[in-house]
Amino acid sequence: MTAVTPLRPVDLARDLQELATLVGAEQAVDDVLRRGLDWLARVAPYDLATVFVLEQGRLVVRAARGPLADDRVRQHALALEQFPSLREALETRRARTFLEEDHRHGDGDPFDHVLDLPPGHACLVAPLVAGDQSLGVLTLDRSVCEVYPPPVVNLVEVYAQLLAIAMQGAGKTLSLERLHQQNHAHTRLLEEQLGGAPELDPRMRSAEMQALLRRARQVAQARTPVLIRGEPGSGKERLARTIHAWSARADRPFVSLSCAALPDGALELELFGHVEGAFASAGRARAGRLVVANGGTLFLDEVSELPLSLQTRLFRFLEDGEFEPVGSDRPVRVDVRLLAATNADLEAAVSDGRFREDLFYLLDVFPLEIPPLRERREDVAVLAGALLEELGRRTGKAVRRLTPEALARLEAHEWPGNVRELANVLERALILAPGEELGPEVIDLPGRRRRESRLRDGELATLADATRQHIARVLQATRGRIYGPGGAADILGLKPSTLQSKMKKLGVKRVSPS
Repeated sequence: MTAVTPLRPVDLARDLQELATLVGAEQAVDDVLRRGLDWLARVAPYDLATVFVLEQGRLVVRAARGPLADDRVRQHALALEQFPSLREALETRRARTFLEEDHRHGDGDPFDHVLDLPPGHACLVAPLVAGDQSLGVLTLDRSVCEVYPPPVVNLVEVYAQLLAIAMQGAGKTLSLERLHQQNHAHTRLLEEQLGGAPELDPRMRSAEMQALLRRARQVAQARTPVLIRGEPGSGKERLARTIHAWSARADRPFVSLSCAALPDGALELELFGHVEGAFASAGRARAGRLVVANGGTLFLDEVSELPLSLQTRLFRFLEDGEFEPVGSDRPVRVDVRLLAATNADLEAAVSDGRFREDLFYLLDVFPLEIPPLRERREDVAVLAGALLEELGRRTGKAVRRLTPEALARLEAHEWPGNVRELANVLERALILAPGEELGPEVIDLPGRRRRESRLRDGELATLADATRQHIARVLQATRGRIYGPGGAADILGLKPSTLQSKMKKLGVKRVSPS
């Protein structure tokens, strides 16, 4: 029985270099296998090269190359328990050849009853193992009665290891790409269901908003993190989506996460994900929002509520571009642009030790602040028109028009809830309006309802009551923040010390951030 002659070492070095390069390439699994098997022919000639993948105790053909590869081979599968020699190759992680006596007296050939190969034909099996994961086996067959010599067996074993790593990497890349596409499609579908494009309307009339949009367009093309400030309901997420839409990442995912919506442990899992078995109740591995947003934008709303431990992890990610999922010691590298928003006084949080100073300065490179709606009343008409179009699409109703009297009532309101309150008022108006026009009679403002209720009950509020209620509403709108721009004292036109004195005198309790 003759032996297969190995190729020259210079060819092997080139092949190994090309296959090692393929490991990091973003190729589909089938493409990786095709190219890998074609290169393998330079090291170990074959008439049939087959990759069997392990699926629930069965070895199923995933790829086949060579003159003997046909539909029968590609549809072939076998039970691993019936082939101890193949199971041994997987367990020992060593390649082996089959001799004539193996074919006659062993567990048979993997292609018995499929191919008419003579006993003693050249046959080699190499395990496909990456890390602690057994992916399957690689088999090489020739019609001639030869034996693959030990140097070739050793080289094929190395090839199989590299091919397994390439398969694993390509599979993860493909899964991640599918996840990105699913998330992107899901995000678009939600946006359509919620009323279409969520970006800010560039037709804003106020000088403040025009200046803000100019700055937003400037920073959109950069990778720089952006800190968006503004009162609750002022449109911080809409501005973040606008920046994303104007950036080179517009066709990639925009992923949003509220830091105040989840407890600390759940927030860590949601942001960084976890590996299988990371904790007692952990099932399969789950990708975090950072992975889902790879290539796109991650928006962290209410970033001031991020716990200190997670602030540290976020800072390290922004510095290094990589993180470790919960339960893993292997870093994951992603390309994510971070936008953050808050209505809290982050400077005060830094002074109080509740927010990391280094993270604050990293986020505050390019701050953007959305002015409250009461300071840009000339934008009410544009906002109302855009919101009515969104509400019309969402409810299936024809777009309605505001009468001049209705618009005047909207423009005179203080809007403590900002754009969110305006949207709620318009939605109520759409429900109440009998015709195509929205008149002042359907503009049901919250403050007016409370005043009318007191008048119907024969109760007139005292000045102290009215002052108490107004301060309480402002504190609720600022989530208890008294100091700084946009704080309660700033909104009320009072010194912080004067406001605190009035709160004590009137019995107004400070609102705790929620």
